[in-house]
Amino acid sequence: VQLQASGGGLVQAGVSLRLSCVASGRTFSSYFMAWFRQAPEKEREFVAAISSSGSTYYTDSVKGRFTISRDNAANTAYLQMNSLKPEDTAVYYCAAQVVAGAIRPINRVRSYDYWGQGTQVTVSS
Repeated sequence: VQLQASGGGLVQAGVSLRLSCVASGRTFSSYFMAWFRQAPEKEREFVAAISSSGSTYYTDSVKGRFTISRDNAANTAYLQMNSLKPEDTAVYYCAAQVVAGAIRPINRVRSYDYWGQGTQVTVSS
């Protein structure tokens, strides 16, 4: 499985960006998909996740501003980011968890089996 993330950029605070993550393979619909981010000199942190059935989960700092979604027909997961803040500046990574039985903790890096290459989001004040 290969994940290709795109959509990052340099924007001013308050605007929106949409990140995309395209996956290879024919079993995308069964993956638990997530977005993480990593700011300079900080650990990679959970942002949002979506189950195969469309249930969504968010870290508190992005609730109400970010929306995760998926299009199984297009093998693509999205992260719509509105009202961006300078503290959202980071490299954003998409990740996929292959679910076989119980879902592993969705906010942990080690729960995910495949990772995209990351896309830089820079928000200026």
